[in-house]
Parts: sequence; C-alpha cells; structure tokens
Amino acid sequence: MTDLPHADVVGSMIRPAELLAAREDFDAGRIGPAEFKRVEDTAVDQAVAAQEEAGLETLTDGEIRRLSFQSQMPEAVEGFGEFDLNAFLWGDWKGDERVGDLNRERPSTLGVTGTLRRKRHLSAEEFTYLRGRTTRIPKITLPSPSLFANFWSPAKSAAAYPTLDAFLADVAQILREEIEELVRLGATYVQLDAPQYPLVLDPTWAEFYRSRGWTAEDWVAQGVELDNAVMAGFPDVTFAFHLCKGNQGSRWLAEGGYDRLVEPVLRRVNAQRLMLEYDDERSGSFEPLRSVPDDKTVVLGLVTTKSPRPETPEGLAERIAEAARHFPREQLGISPQCGFGTSIVGNKLSIAEQNAKLRVVAETARAVWG
Repeated sequence: MTDLPHADVVGSMIRPAELLAAREDFDAGRIGPAEFKRVEDTAVDQAVAAQEEAGLETLTDGEIRRLSFQSQMPEAVEGFGEFDLNAFLWGDWKGDERVGDLNRERPSTLGVTGTLRRKRHLSAEEFTYLRGRTTRIPKITLPSPSLFANFWSPAKSAAAYPTLDAFLADVAQILREEIEELVRLGATYVQLDAPQYPLVLDPTWAEFYRSRGWTAEDWVAQGVELDNAVMAGFPDVTFAFHLCKGNQGSRWLAEGGYDRLVEPVLRRVNAQRLMLEYDDERSGSFEPLRSVPDDKTVVLGLVTTKSPRPETPEGLAERIAEAARHFPREQLGISPQCGFGTSIVGNKLSIAEQNAKLRVVAETARAVWG
C-alpha cells in the first residue's frame, strides 16, 4: 500500500482522566484486570472516534494502552529487568518552564538482566481491536530497535549480552517477528518510531552512546541497518519512519535541522514514508528535503502537539507550498509533529484542543490536495 492519504497522524493521543485514574487504581489493586480493560477499551473507542470525526482516513488506537510509546517491548518481553515510567522519561528536557519540570536522571536500576524471551506479542491485541473498530486504514506503531540502547548497561547486562550489538540484534528479531504476526492479522501500514537519531545533534546524548561502545556515526549507521532488517521482506506493507527531537510534557530534548541526517538516515532507511517534525524553527529549513530520494513520501509534521497554539489551513498551506519548492508537492503529506501523549504524562493541551488539531490536519490536506 503506497498510495496513502496525504493527511496522517503520528501515533499517540492524550489519555483521558478516567483512564489515568483507572491505571492508578489497577496498579494499587483497587480494581481488577477486567474493569481496567473496560476503561481502556472505552478510551480507545474515543480516540478512534475523534480521528474519524476529524476526517482522517489513516488512524491509530492512540497508543492508549501503553505506559509510553515504546513500553510495549519491555512489558511483553522477559529479560529487561526492573523499569518504570522513568525509564522512558530520563534526560535533560528543554522547554517553557511554565509546563513544569520533567528532568530525570537515568534510573540506576535500569539495565537488561537476561536473554530476551517474548511472553506475548507486543501490539497484536492493539491491532485486532483497532481493526474491529474502524473501516479506515489502521496504523500500528513500533519502536525502532536501536531506541533500546538505553536499556543496555555495561555493568548490569554483560552476562546476558556482552555487547550492545548482540542485545539490539535480539530486539530487532523480536520486532521483526511482531511485524510477521501483524501482517498475518492483516496489517498493511506500520510505523517505526525513531526519535533517537536526531539526538546525535546533542553532545550529551552522543557521549551516552560513546559510553556504550558506539560513536554517534556508528550508532546511526548500525541503527539504520537494524531498522532495514526489521522492515525487509514485507511487500504488502507500507512502512513509515518517524523522526522527532523528543516529546514529553510539552518539552523536547534536541534542536537542529535534518542536514546531518539526510545521508545516514533519510537516504538509507528503507521506509516508503518519512514523518518529519517541522512545527517550529527548531526543526530547521526545508532545504534538506532536496536530497531525499524521489521514491519516498515526506509527511510534514507542521501541526504542533506541544501547545494549544492554533493553526489554520491557510497558514499550513503556505508552509506546504514552501516545502514543495524542495520536494514534489504530490509526494508531500501533513500530520502533527509527534504524538499528543507519547507517555501517560501527555502534552499540555486539552483533548478538545488535540481534536481541533486533528481536524485542521484533515482540512488542510483536503484544501491542498483535494
């Protein structure tokens, strides 16, 4: 499936208050699995309805069931050791101080402790439930393998995996098996989320990967090789590849354009659809799009998920026209720049404001491409 709509979504949506309360009650033992599942299902139904009502033809389940966009891997696989929400939040987050502090140290307990063994599929339940709730195109999002370098520790993990490479090879194999199961269930649109690549622009994160045995250049090259191995051999699937610069609690981790990522990532990754953050000046210019291969679609993440700032179809159309000076207009699309709730923390806007942004994505696509 290569002829997808020009309007798209990245993945996550804000969890409603009822779901957050139910999660706390479930974790505390005040409600059982059946009641928690009922609340989860209702929240997914609401997320699907909001996307359909906005006029989107491609949609997700809002990643509503996940602690974080990447949490389904350690939750479904033995060997990851101890972890909680902080495993997905740590870092030096930047942004408006009014949204509150989000900075976290890397948890000292974090580290793979055993050989990875899948207990269950990661996202098969998400897909089958979503498939049964919509006649539109269901997208399933999965994490890029090298994103999990965060979970490998030289001190804690060496007995199970002497090298980061060996660990990530097993992560990639589990993700490939997951895609095989999703394809068996009828999935035709799968997205890999890869926010780790733009972090090479940040010296702090480059140093973290050097401490794991990879230079920033090696990390990107080997990471893309793993991504391509995960996606290879599925001719009936369209793969999207999402890059952003961090998105939690309306904050971000890195800044800078795509110039340094064109050759090692955008030209080499074998995804048909590139989903790129472009909601403000931190993302740089559209100039790097000139070097993107002309057999790809570029979905411009022009609508911010970090604030309730309103966008208009007219203003967004102007931005698309600007991008079209560097890449063919018919091979462009539009989406939010990232998810609205990449973890249960969520960004600082209301569900009503989120849904208004979904509508403007669809309205703009109709105005620009018909």
